[in-house]
Amino acid sequence: MRMRKKKHRNSRIESCSDLLFCFDAFDFKLPVFLEIGCGKGGFICELARLNPDFNFVALERNPDVAVLAMEMAAGLGLNNLRFIIGDAIGLDTYFKPSEVSGIYLNFSDPWHKNYQIHKRLTYKSYLEIYKRILIPGSKIIMKTDNQPFFDFSVRSLSANGFEILNQTRDLYSGEFSECKGNIQTEYEKKFVGEGVKICRVEAVYLN
Repeated sequence: MRMRKKKHRNSRIESCSDLLFCFDAFDFKLPVFLEIGCGKGGFICELARLNPDFNFVALERNPDVAVLAMEMAAGLGLNNLRFIIGDAIGLDTYFKPSEVSGIYLNFSDPWHKNYQIHKRLTYKSYLEIYKRILIPGSKIIMKTDNQPFFDFSVRSLSANGFEILNQTRDLYSGEFSECKGNIQTEYEKKFVGEGVKICRVEAVYLN
């Protein structure tokens, strides 16, 4: 679904500009975690709120969506969260090698058509970028409602330097221990309410 252009979007982003990520945004002695495709910000804002001793960065390429996440973070007074409005392909211009302690991929666009596969955030070219910015031993945690995309992602992670720690095609089945403490995204709440099964994989970069 295409997000409508938000009224006064640019001025609203400007009013939250202290939340935009820059190189001196954080003390990188503390762990920094990254969500790629943060949407309206429900997941990353709650994660930052629950973990005040960690730093978080949310990337969202659509400014009409990013402004909503930024306004949520501003309303919550989250000093440990910053935003990048841009594409994941440019992530290693924001982070130095081995600077990120973990990556979250929540309900990323599955890009269904074969000629679009290279756009998937778990395609090998993106995984190479993540490997450059991740600290060895760090995790990627991915959730999706799309099982073909999930299967592709598990294969791609395994083939490109990541070890699968655990995976499930039904996060809420009661058999998956990692569901405890899970933070739902806006999409996830909708899907769970409709009875859609949620897939989740956790993979570690071993270098």
